[in-house]
Amino acid sequence: MARGEKKQWRACLGCNFVQSARDFVQYGCPNCGDRLDMQQDGRRVAQCTTAVFDGMIAMTKPDESWVAKWQRIEKRSPGMYAVKVTGRLIEEDRERLGIREVA
Repeated sequence: MARGEKKQWRACLGCNFVQSARDFVQYGCPNCGDRLDMQQDGRRVAQCTTAVFDGMIAMTKPDESWVAKWQRIEKRSPGMYAVKVTGRLIEEDRERLGIREVA
């Protein structure tokens, strides 16, 4: 990272995966993949991620981690996850991911 350059971390609104906006554009989300279709689309990255989140969990072995089980992320890809995100996917994207409204 160059001097004065600040890494802009973002969290996926579908699964809470955290990486830079540049990485979301380059690689997409390892969990939500084609369903949110962020790869090579900065507009979709802005729509499907947020820079407003609390805490991060680093997970290397999801199937062996009690923290992953506690956070209900044990079936997800290894990486960094936000504990709590602020923001919401649009209805169409929630449907693509099978996220139902909680009353």
